[in-house]
Amino acid sequence: MSLYDDLSAVRRSLDELTRTVERLERRAARRRPAQETDPSRMVPVPDTPYDSTLWTDSDDEGLGSRGRRAP
Repeated sequence: MSLYDDLSAVRRSLDELTRTVERLERRAARRRPAQETDPSRMVPVPDTPYDSTLWTDSDDEGLGSRGRRAP
């Protein structure tokens, strides 16, 4: 194949990909419930740090229980 043929094939593939993505976006927009797109349903998350007592007596996930040795 020549360079021109390769570039033409890439352009066709990109055009097909663009059409497919646009079709999927339209389909997703039709299926999305109205409440998901409503900005008034957003929940604010405070910037304050968590209370460190929330983590007292908690196990480290994936590391096992405190005071025990791994097998």
